[in-house]
Amino acid sequence: MAAEQGLIADPSATPPATVRQGVFSPADWGTLTGDGTIRRLHLTHGEVDESFMGTPAEDYMHTPRPADRTFIELFYTYLNPPTAGRNLLGDTGYTQLMERLDEGEHAIAVMGRGDYSFKGSGYVRGGIFDRIELAQGGNTISFHDRDHLRLGSLGIEGAPAFDERDIFIVREQAAFDPGQPWQLELLVRRASGPLDTEFSRFSADYSVPEAYIERPEPPEEVPIWVEVWHDKAFQIAVLLAGLLVLTGIMMFQDILVKHPRILRPLRLGFLVYTLVFIGWYSLAQLSVVNVLTFTNALITDFSWGSFLIDPMMFILWSFVAVSLLLWGRGVFCGWLCPFGALQDLVNKAARKLGVKQYEPPFGLHERLWALKYIILLGLFAVSLHSLGTAERYAEVEPFKTAITLRFQREWGFLLYALVLVAISAVNHKFYCHYVCPLGAGLAIPARLRLFDWLKRHRGDCGTPCQICANECEVAAIHPDGRINANECHYCLDCQITYHDDKRCPPMIKRRKRYEKASRLSTGKRGVETHDPASARLQRIPTYQED
Repeated sequence: MAAEQGLIADPSATPPATVRQGVFSPADWGTLTGDGTIRRLHLTHGEVDESFMGTPAEDYMHTPRPADRTFIELFYTYLNPPTAGRNLLGDTGYTQLMERLDEGEHAIAVMGRGDYSFKGSGYVRGGIFDRIELAQGGNTISFHDRDHLRLGSLGIEGAPAFDERDIFIVREQAAFDPGQPWQLELLVRRASGPLDTEFSRFSADYSVPEAYIERPEPPEEVPIWVEVWHDKAFQIAVLLAGLLVLTGIMMFQDILVKHPRILRPLRLGFLVYTLVFIGWYSLAQLSVVNVLTFTNALITDFSWGSFLIDPMMFILWSFVAVSLLLWGRGVFCGWLCPFGALQDLVNKAARKLGVKQYEPPFGLHERLWALKYIILLGLFAVSLHSLGTAERYAEVEPFKTAITLRFQREWGFLLYALVLVAISAVNHKFYCHYVCPLGAGLAIPARLRLFDWLKRHRGDCGTPCQICANECEVAAIHPDGRINANECHYCLDCQITYHDDKRCPPMIKRRKRYEKASRLSTGKRGVETHDPASARLQRIPTYQED
């Protein structure tokens, strides 16, 4: 569509055909008109009068002529092929014409007789021929006096007498392709008032005989998604680098959680990367609409091309699919969702400013989790009837407003998104907890995850120790110490506490035992080393007889 409107070059366009200069066959007028080299347009007065029926020009100052009388008989041909040009103009005339044409220019011969002139007299005053045009595809070519050459006597046997004989040159900028059909259009003007006129247009088709032209080999068809991936090489490289870093964090999480001074700034920087680069720059915010579209495609007509057209989304979805099997939904929700990152950053800033946080009781919080699953099921049911309707209802997600359109939208959508962001300042990721249908959609396949890498194996976890549960900002840890993988955002804060020997009670006990054992061990070594008697014995030399 963009190519048709001239916004981009047509990716499916082939180079124009070329004329075979070595192909020539002597022929007379009858032969060339018979094989389609020369075409004919014949109009009678009756046909022209009929074209003005129902217009103001129908009867205005018009003298009727016999209906079967010739209005115009027009012959036209494409002169560049030697069989047409040399037979019609003669060897000398054809050679001179070809010398006048620059590369990429073409010559059309138009010959006419009858009561109507295809040239008229307007070109004398305005320098433009307003009665004939050439059309090819969506392109219309008009001729000016500089494009006009008079055609003298014809050098072909059997040619009839003509009132007018002319050559019109199609310039290079017209992008004329002799291998494609074209039309010669005749415009007939008739007065409809003292100052008004009406036009009728008559088209005559033409196709250059295949024997005269050579078509280029069609270019190897490259899927459009391949071009898009080439165009977005920079974004793809930065995204892959970010995903590689995230994979490293996940793979070596047991080491990183023991060094919170490294992990916490690293996580903060990754959230900024997710929001700014993945979200606002690349517009790669995943949505429940993608899930509904994928499901609908599986039911109807699945095509990889439609999913590959956006490389950023495709790569993200591929990574999410793998991470669901390895770690669950938390990797996306906690690290790769731009709107989730926005909420997280807002909440961190609010806590730094001392904004009081509100957390509902765990019993109410646990029941509110079900809301997002109900929303997901509702959207899925609507999508089975109409995917377009489901996409409209999917505006329950603020992603389009906050991320894709960067808050530049109608006030209703803008207010909704801003309210959710404001709530996240006092309740960490409120939208993710209770509303997000995408999170619900990812939690379902995430139950097939292969590994459970989060450590909660000590006997004190949950009973009696509640430190991790109280500090979990998404409240994904049950009072009994279990981590709900369907709600966990994999922030790794509980793992930092789990390995912290100054905050985790079992780790504190272990540290104190080590410190006590170390003090005792150090004390014993000190006594042995500084015992005076022992020191004296060590200084007594040993003598041997010669």
